[in-house]
Amino acid sequence: MKIALAQLNYHIGNFESNTGKIIQHIREAKANGADLVVFAELCVCGYPARDFLEFNEFITLCDEAAKTIAAECTDIACIIGLPTPNDKPEGKDLNNSAYFIENGQVKAVVNKALLPNYDIFDEYRYFEPSTQFSCIDFKGKRIALTICEDLWNTIENPLYVTRPMDSLIKQNPDVMINIAASPFAYNHDEERIEILKDNASRYNLPLFYVNHVGAQTELIFDGGSLVFDNAGNLVDELPYFEEALRYYDLDDNAAVSFAHETTIRTERESDIEQIHRGLVLGIKDYFVKSGFKQAILGLSGGIDSAVVCALAAEALGPENVMAVLLPSRFSSDHSVKDAEDLVKNLGCKSELVAIAKITEAFESSLAPQFNGLPFNIAEENIQSRSRAVVLMAMCNKFGYILLNTSNKSEAAVGYGTLYGDMCGGISVIGDVFKTQVFELAREINKEREIIPENTIVKPPSAELRPDQKDTDSLPEYDILDAILYEYILNRRSSAEIIKLGFDEAVVRKVLRLVNIAEHKRYQTPPILRVSPKAFGMGRRMPIVGKYLS
Repeated sequence: MKIALAQLNYHIGNFESNTGKIIQHIREAKANGADLVVFAELCVCGYPARDFLEFNEFITLCDEAAKTIAAECTDIACIIGLPTPNDKPEGKDLNNSAYFIENGQVKAVVNKALLPNYDIFDEYRYFEPSTQFSCIDFKGKRIALTICEDLWNTIENPLYVTRPMDSLIKQNPDVMINIAASPFAYNHDEERIEILKDNASRYNLPLFYVNHVGAQTELIFDGGSLVFDNAGNLVDELPYFEEALRYYDLDDNAAVSFAHETTIRTERESDIEQIHRGLVLGIKDYFVKSGFKQAILGLSGGIDSAVVCALAAEALGPENVMAVLLPSRFSSDHSVKDAEDLVKNLGCKSELVAIAKITEAFESSLAPQFNGLPFNIAEENIQSRSRAVVLMAMCNKFGYILLNTSNKSEAAVGYGTLYGDMCGGISVIGDVFKTQVFELAREINKEREIIPENTIVKPPSAELRPDQKDTDSLPEYDILDAILYEYILNRRSSAEIIKLGFDEAVVRKVLRLVNIAEHKRYQTPPILRVSPKAFGMGRRMPIVGKYLS
């Protein structure tokens, strides 16, 4: 049996595009002699569809798309994923389903059993878990078809009380096929490989796994679809962050072979290399799928805005990026020069709008209310908000989308101005710690100097008051990020972090800053997710909570 794996970039709710793309690849696979072509979980509607799933019309459109796809399946079979109505009165209204289509008809329906409801996942909000498991017979082979999480319960600390494959293996399948929507995080590829390898060796079956690729708002899908033999050996690994269609022959002895050149990595990409590629894809798809073309950002001469500008130029083309220099009376000459050098290196568009007169107008208007009080954070924030007013005015006038340039370290401790530097349509590096931003700058400069060296080596500063440095308010970033990593990603308490050797006063200060800044994070743009625990939908904390404050 010849199996094709289609790793594609879908668009949530764009049924015309998704259906057309699926049909195109069915035709291509058929022309290349495939017996079966496999698409990803919920490919028909895109993932995650979230509360679109609560609209009856949305489910009807999924069904109509499936019928259109089925009509193409003559002399070839396909597997697609879509939401379907639950035909039982009990439980949730929908199933997360896979259709096995052959000869223009839905031959079998498989419903997902294990519904993740942690971190970014909300599947039990919408779907009813399946409790019935049946294999599918096709071309002399018996297929154990599962959906994403259904193979993930082999971990050391199981999340669920059942394993669908324990039921399916009793029916003597010849091969496992798993369709998935597995979001990207920089450590997830290794974890994914180990989980699937364990399934192949545990059940002594070859395994074909198909993942989404592309970004859906803050979630990035990296592809990396996989094929294993029945001993758990990795046979093939599809490319990351790009679409692909690959073909495999499964013989009578369950051996897997293929004609193309394998893309199994001899060395895994570093975290920073993966983050770089993921963010570029995230920016590109946010704009393409939203119908936008041109980005704008404030370019300060600092490393955060420089990295975001470089990523945007790579994703959208430099001709579609407007960098606006917004010097205040506290901006240093070298900051303006560094920003200008970056613009020259990238070839993007730029404007310079000095904000001194704008902030003076605000301060003058507020003079009666401030009544001679000394300069403090109020005047600092007026500068940041003045910049935001200028940037948003240019968005409204010219149709730009504003890129937010705050990093994860700043977002964590609230080192940013609401309605100022925290505004934007999408937060590009809001899931990248400051120490990782420096690594990212080096990665961007790997082949030539794009980000000026001075931008990378100079001490970070918001430049909102004379001689200001980030370290005036925060610990050194290597210490801060190490504490934040333990608290946010490893979910350690202050006592546990202190036991690791960190200064008690610093730990308690940092954790307090994180917790009292929760109200700010509720008002930030969506953040492109690249880590296992990102701010936003993956980390849900009460604003008024007392614990750990």
